[in-house]
Amino acid sequence: MRLTFRGLGSRLRAWRRGSQAAMPFVMLTVLIDMISIGLIVPVLPALVGGFTDSQGDMSFWFGAVVFAFGIANFFGAPVLGALSDTYGRRPILLLGFCGLGLNLFATGLAGALWVLVAVRLVAGALQANAAVANAYVADITPPEARTRRFGLLGAMTGVGFIIGPVAGGLLGAVDLRLPFFAGGALSMVNLLYGVFVMPESLPPERRRRFRWKAANPLGALRGLARLEGVGPLMAVVALNALAQFTGYSSWVLFATFKFGWGPWENGWCLAASGGVSVVVQGLLMGHLLRHLAPFRLTLAGLASAALSYAAFGAVPEGWMLYGIIVLNLFGYTVLPAIQGLVSAAATPRTQGQVMGAVAALNSLMAVFAPMLSAPLLALVSGLPRGDWRIGGPLYFCAALEVAALGCALVQVRRGRKKVFFS
Repeated sequence: MRLTFRGLGSRLRAWRRGSQAAMPFVMLTVLIDMISIGLIVPVLPALVGGFTDSQGDMSFWFGAVVFAFGIANFFGAPVLGALSDTYGRRPILLLGFCGLGLNLFATGLAGALWVLVAVRLVAGALQANAAVANAYVADITPPEARTRRFGLLGAMTGVGFIIGPVAGGLLGAVDLRLPFFAGGALSMVNLLYGVFVMPESLPPERRRRFRWKAANPLGALRGLARLEGVGPLMAVVALNALAQFTGYSSWVLFATFKFGWGPWENGWCLAASGGVSVVVQGLLMGHLLRHLAPFRLTLAGLASAALSYAAFGAVPEGWMLYGIIVLNLFGYTVLPAIQGLVSAAATPRTQGQVMGAVAALNSLMAVFAPMLSAPLLALVSGLPRGDWRIGGPLYFCAALEVAALGCALVQVRRGRKKVFFS
């Protein structure tokens, strides 16, 4: 019997080491992680609102909570990404799962606003799961197939945002703090899955020594800017990320102010967005890449996103948001397309550092986003329900996407077509 178990164990280990087997492992990890995060999206603004006396105060403190996570993640993500280049992806992912779970439990137990802000600071410092997961995929995937596989990870994010927000809305209707405990429990499941099942993707011979100079956020961003073909994309990445995070931090309160929505309605709408993301990134991405280079997809996606944000803000009825989400197909191709371009420019030894730098740039935009969305939301919070001006934060997102599209087109005119369109 002992020999039988040993034989089964050796077969399992051999299977786990295969790149084809490793991809489903990391996809399941991302799925569970995003469900955990998605659970709290519809209820976090309401939890913050429970400590405030007006919609204006609610907007300000929700912005402060989002800001705390973003600033901590700006400093933490490149360090964690670089550490994954030194010690492997698996231990850094395990640290992220553990940190996320403990912070969700602490958020659910928070009894004051300062506790919420402090908890989100710690959560941001320990959270680089998306960046390390992207580096994991780059480890096990040839460069020409990475955009497609980044799309699959994006599809798992979409599935997570179908299940998570809907479940969060249902649980939040029972008790506002229940989604946080459910998310924390799922994160612990992810931790156990990582400990006992998930294989390591980075072999020792491809690891590199950790250097603080390259791991600090400014050093990481400088290194990112020096990558051939990537430096010109940084403005596009930054503007697109700022639009996404501003929209993210505005969405629930925008829908509450304009349509009177609660956690249930917001959860279903976010789930619809996740569903379209799954279809585009999981099913259509490969077909699109056969006809359009990644940068052409980026251009089409930025244009689609700009039009969609403007339409989101302008529609008079909440049900119309669903139609816009469905029509914004190309908007969901921007992130995996850019990630494919960036990953192809990095070496096998620097995938974690580069993906951490991209995460740091995104986190920096997440820092600025609540500083912009909070005053915009406060400005429109006193308008009557249904007023078109309540869409002000989303009109601003549309302008950012137009600016990102303009930056991309300028780079094409400067003769970078070979880099971007090949």
